[in-house]
Amino acid sequence: MTELNPRLRAVADLIVAEARENGGRHEYDGRVQDLSPEGVRAGLARLGEGAAPDDAHDAEHLRVFEESLRFQLGKLELHRKNPLLHLSNLELACYDRDYAPEEERTRAKAAHLALWPDAVDAAIASLDQVAAPVAQSLLGAVQGLSAGIGDQAALAAHGRLVAHLERAAAEGDPDASLGGDALSKLMGTAEGLPVDLGRLAERADAERDRLMSLLAEACAKLGRAGQPPLEVARELVKQHPSADEVIEAARIGTAKAIAFTKEKDLVPYHDGECLVGPAPESRSWAMAMMAWNAPGEPEGPSWYHITPPHPSWPQQEQEEWLEVFSHATLPAINVHEVAPGHFSHGRALRRAPSEVRRLLMSNAFIEGWAHYAEELCVEEGFEPDDPRFEIGVWLEALIRVTRLACAIGVHTGQMTVEEGARRFESDTHLLGPAALSEARRATFDPTYGRYTWGKLLILDLRERARKEWGAGFTLQRFHKELLHLGSPPLGLMEAIL
Repeated sequence: MTELNPRLRAVADLIVAEARENGGRHEYDGRVQDLSPEGVRAGLARLGEGAAPDDAHDAEHLRVFEESLRFQLGKLELHRKNPLLHLSNLELACYDRDYAPEEERTRAKAAHLALWPDAVDAAIASLDQVAAPVAQSLLGAVQGLSAGIGDQAALAAHGRLVAHLERAAAEGDPDASLGGDALSKLMGTAEGLPVDLGRLAERADAERDRLMSLLAEACAKLGRAGQPPLEVARELVKQHPSADEVIEAARIGTAKAIAFTKEKDLVPYHDGECLVGPAPESRSWAMAMMAWNAPGEPEGPSWYHITPPHPSWPQQEQEEWLEVFSHATLPAINVHEVAPGHFSHGRALRRAPSEVRRLLMSNAFIEGWAHYAEELCVEEGFEPDDPRFEIGVWLEALIRVTRLACAIGVHTGQMTVEEGARRFESDTHLLGPAALSEARRATFDPTYGRYTWGKLLILDLRERARKEWGAGFTLQRFHKELLHLGSPPLGLMEAIL
């Protein structure tokens, strides 16, 4: 593994969990980040020390990440407000992937677990501004960290953290909003571009209207013209594989998505192995997720994890969980998670030409690319004889655009979580607890509108490239040049022009 220069190392030291898993920097195995107030201040003080990369684009990419961390942890002090940062710091599921011999990973996991008491002490020292809705939303995820843990010192530390969040859930500030100015700067500093939330909210509304029209057209292709599209969708999601069939259905769908992506040559690289299987116990809260063969790791398989409902759950809960894997929506999820989405992106990241591009990843680009990949597959004719694929893409897109609207509404104080839930019920096929869960996510994941935001800016850039390159434009060229940048902040994508 190549050594990082001091300036890049200072950034990596402030994003340890991401660097370890997404970047494959396993020198961080068996270690936790010091997220105490003093530890964060010390880490921020080291930012910017040392020479910038010689490549001008990489230098700007690195600078954006430095400014983003200064805002997130310095100005906004998210380590005091958001338990999600500390949850990621404690997370052990990263050691379940087979990126190294099992014995080596087992030792690293044990060393990491032995540091839980220190990490929890730091978390409790920092988390003095947790709003009640944030604590309530994340309490279940934090409680789930202890699954399969037998170490008594670690369990005792975990119990202290749970108790701390239970107090915050009962006594914390009922208002979880960051404020419009803070949200716009949080989004903008991370992506290296100014953010006008008012205009972005207007664009979200326009995108919702476009998607509703496309959904209606797709429903008409299915012979359901004249029926309310969301009612049709709520019927379709009830048609799904059984719990025992879900993983095999995902495996078959994954093979189709990879073959189509290769046939159409939609991404620069078509190699690598993508395995499909159940998520490890520590990540069973995630219905579907990609754990890619990270850029810093030796060649190995990526894993597309699928989590069927647990047989012990009430029948109604199992049914609601399985609706996510319906015959309409699972194919869209496969495309998003695998090809030409996250798996394909991961293969390109391994060939990115610098450590900056292999390590520093914009989450808005990661999710924006995978979301763009869904619409791209509709454009290119994936599953042309089954309108349910197209319907599934528009249903997933409606959820993502409603996240953007809800995040802006909740954090500018224009929308309560309950009003956000009603927006999900009116603009997506989700109802009841599912709609409320999506709205609550805005409280602890204020940038979860990144899927739609990233997709829209990639589509904008594609149209600019089409005009500026003229006869030289091809999808293959556009995608190759874009992914050559790694996972760039959205404001730096236009470097391809």
